[in-house]
Amino acid sequence: MSPSILFVTCPNYKSADKISEVLLKKKLIACAKVSSVKSAYWWKGKMEKSSEVLMTLTARTNDYSKIEKEIKRMHPYDVPEIISFKVKGSKDYLDWISEVVK
Repeated sequence: MSPSILFVTCPNYKSADKISEVLLKKKLIACAKVSSVKSAYWWKGKMEKSSEVLMTLTARTNDYSKIEKEIKRMHPYDVPEIISFKVKGSKDYLDWISEVVK
């Protein structure tokens, strides 16, 4: 099993909670952490600043396409940030991911 961490920004906690709950119920992710962030970015030719929430999702790498599809289906942004990294970690934690994500 190859684990990944995904970063996904959302406009608010309500949106992040909805997305993470669906991904958890479908067993596509093992864990979701949500925290407040301040973002600065380019959008439609202008520099923007906003308060957002960042979801950090723990999943299996081979489930990425399913996760991305679900996020895009529910996400309110035209172009949601969905970034995935393969990770290494403690055997016990990686075993737990494999156990809960099926």
